[in-house]
Parts: sequence; structure tokens; C-alpha cells
Amino acid sequence: MLNEIDLSRADLNLLVLFEAVMAERHVGRAAERLNLSPSAVSHGLGRLRRLLNDPLYLRTPRGVVPTDRALELAPRIDAALAAVRGVIASAEPFDPATSVRRFRVGMADASLCVYGPGLVAALEADAPGIAVSAIHVLRTFGKVSDDHAWDEVLAMLDAGTLDVALLPWVVAPARFAVREVGRDRLMAACRADHPYASDPTLDTYCASRHLVVSVRGDPVAATDASLAALGRSRRVMITAPNFSVAMFLAAECNLVVSLPETLIEAQGARFGLVGRPLPFDLPYSRVVAVATRAALGDEGIAWLVGALARLVAATARA
Repeated sequence: MLNEIDLSRADLNLLVLFEAVMAERHVGRAAERLNLSPSAVSHGLGRLRRLLNDPLYLRTPRGVVPTDRALELAPRIDAALAAVRGVIASAEPFDPATSVRRFRVGMADASLCVYGPGLVAALEADAPGIAVSAIHVLRTFGKVSDDHAWDEVLAMLDAGTLDVALLPWVVAPARFAVREVGRDRLMAACRADHPYASDPTLDTYCASRHLVVSVRGDPVAATDASLAALGRSRRVMITAPNFSVAMFLAAECNLVVSLPETLIEAQGARFGLVGRPLPFDLPYSRVVAVATRAALGDEGIAWLVGALARLVAATARA
């Protein structure tokens, strides 16, 4: 590990060079990418090898291949360069029309299926240089109470691993800004020829075979508590790890699955699925954009939160 003296002597450009060679797997192409001569890249690699005490890249007839150490370092160097680029970018006035920043947004796969197309369209129209890394986030396993259900995601926001998260309603400490941007509810989804599509009653629901979305394969969901309160139950035939797979299975099989209403409206027709109300009352859930208050001091992140809020609102009106 570099100590303070070593770091003061290190050249950050060597990490940029490392990144380019890792991407290109070729010294000549990396030189073209960096607008340098191949000899300059080779010389820089020599300095980097001495600094990190590893060959890093081994020559082959077709270019270079990274060593195990280089592959181990690559994600850490990528993260370090992303952080430095973020610092530099945030020091300049933010203009979405000219910015080339990459933002990290935490959301469930259902949210990406619903809002992803609109987000891409908005970026193409208003912020063509901006990129978004959508990171799949989940409730903390074993946390039934909403008070701590999203603790792991809040920790990612604290650490800067995420810039903003799009979540169901979350209880968060005061250092977080929680902005309500919309609402959603669960509905039953099935094929148009499924009995529940034409007879959405409690008896038909309980007689149907069901699919439950569960990352860990747990067949019990919130709907089962509602059924139990009515003295009823259902048969869960299969679980799926995410909403995208659930839609595919529901389209191919004679199953009923609970999906967000926005997801059914946005993508149900693509899979030949129709939405029907559940045969019991479930409240709407609020959709919120969450960021640290400190992060909102960054004009770019503040813009992103606003863009997500407009996107969710526009989707709800469509």
C-alpha cells in the first residue's frame, strides 16, 4: 500500500494509462486513445510496474494480457479515477447539456423497466454526454420493519457508492433528503386467457397457481398476510429472483403474480399480461428519491434528483 511519501511522488496519469491499456489490451491502441506515442505508454508502464511491483501486462503477439494482480487492481483503480473525475467535475459549474459525468442510481429492476426508457430518452434530449449506472438494490434481508429495511442502501449513499436511490417509502436519518416523487401499488398480473383475468374474485385467486418474486426464494409475501387475515391461503408454485423474470414466466405459464401497477402498465402488453386488482385491499406505496443532504450540494446530483422526479411524475400521468 502507498504511504504518504510514495503518494506524493506518484503520478496520477499512470492510473489513467493503466485504465486505457486494460480497456484496449494493446499498447498501440491505448496510445491512440490517450493521444500519446507507443513509446511513451511503454515508458509509463515501466514506471507503473516499478510503483506497483508487478509486471501488470504481459506481451503477446496480439497485444498484452493483464496479470492476476492487474485484474485485481482494475476495479479499485476504476473507482479511484471515478472519484477523482467526480471531484473535478463537481468543481465546475454543472451544465447537463455539456456534462460528461456518470451517475450511479440505485433502483429495483422493476423501476428500471418502468423508468429506464424514459430516462434514456431524457438523457438523449437534454444531457447527451451524461451516463447512468443503474445498480440493483434490495431491502435488507431479515428486516421486516420499514425502519431498517433499506439500511444497506442508505450505507451505500453514505459511502458515495450511490448518488441517489429510487425506493419505496423509507425511514431515514436527518442527514438524508427523502423526496416523494410518485406512488405505486401491487396488482395481480396474468395472461389474458387466465381465469383470474375474467373473474378477479377471492375464490379464483386462491384457486390459482402463483408466482412470487423473491431473491432468496422465500414463497411468502405481503399478500399472504392479507389472505391469512381473511382465513384464506394460496399455492405458490414457483419463485423468481426479480420482476423481469417473473413477467417472462407469467407470460409462458398459467400463473398469477403480484407486480407493481406501473410495471404492468409499462411492460405488461409486451409480455401479453393483463393487470387486475387484488381481491383484498393493499395500500399504495410512495416512491421516493433519496440522497444525502451533503450530496445535494453537488449541482449535478441535485439535477439528477429533479430529473428522476419529473420522469416518475410524467410516467404516472401517461
